Formats: sequence, C-alpha cells, structure tokens
Amino acid sequence: MSVQQAVTVIRLARPGEYEAIDALIRAAYAHDYGEKGHATDPMQFAATRAENYDVWVAEGAEGALLGSITTRRAGVPPLHEDVLDSELDLRILGVSPDARRQGIAAALMTHVIGHARETGFQGVFLKTGPNMTGAHALYEHLGFVRAPKRDGLWIGGKKILDLFTFVYPLGTP
Repeated sequence: MSVQQAVTVIRLARPGEYEAIDALIRAAYAHDYGEKGHATDPMQFAATRAENYDVWVAEGAEGALLGSITTRRAGVPPLHEDVLDSELDLRILGVSPDARRQGIAAALMTHVIGHARETGFQGVFLKTGPNMTGAHALYEHLGFVRAPKRDGLWIGGKKILDLFTFVYPLGTP
C-alpha cells in the first residue's frame, strides 16, 4: 500500500471485508500498544459488530482499506453503558500502520460527527485508554472535550476498567 494513498470514500463495510477489518484493527492496536493476545470480547470482531452497529471503513484511491470505526445505530443498545440517548457513541477506531499520518483517523471521526448531526444526535461520545495520548490529541484537535465525571468502563453498574471519556457536543438538532 502506498503511504501517499489518500482516502477516497468513507462507507459502510461489506460482509466480505470483515476479516480484513479485523486484521487492520489488530495491526493498528498492536502497532501502538503491543500484542494483546487472542481477543475474547465478541465486539472485537467486525462481523459481530455489524449485526447491530455500523462498521465504517476509509477506502483509499486504490481500493485498499485504510481505517475503520464502529458507531451505534439509532434505536439499538449503545456501545457503552453510560452513554446518553441523545449521543452517538463509537468504538474501535483504527488506522493501518502503513497509512498513518495521512488524516485517515481525522476523516473517519469527521464523518462520524457529520453522521451524528444528520441522524439527529446531539453529541458524539467515546471512551479511550488513558495511555492513548495520540488519540487524545486528535479528539481534542477535532473539538472533543474531556468528560472526566463519565470516565471508566461500566458494566452492570460497576466500573471494571479505567477509560477516559470524550464528548463532541452538537447541540439540539
């Protein structure tokens, strides 16, 4: 893949691309944070996410998948327990290590913000690891604000993991 390949389109993933998306996400996270071993969370797999959520891809000019992100669909359970009904939440943003520093993550995030606005959400919500400082800088550059009172991964009302929360306020539609 050319390191100069620009994003030509952001679109919903096709079922035949799910395994390639999984490989891209694994490579992206391993590149930044090291190998994590075999994933046991079914949400780590694009095919599972696509059953109820929108799996988006950034496609390059030559047709290569450069990045991916997953967002909640209106009317389905949120991806995070503590998201507000008025917020579009997202998970699992990743960019191929070969395609870094080309604005792909920013393009995916900007697409999500526009999609949230178009579908009537009043904000965009995400959680990220405290060590993901590069991602934090991107979110802040795009206008996301930290929401520390909403930090943590909560399941069944219990905090099970330390995560930072960022919110992009859109206001009322």
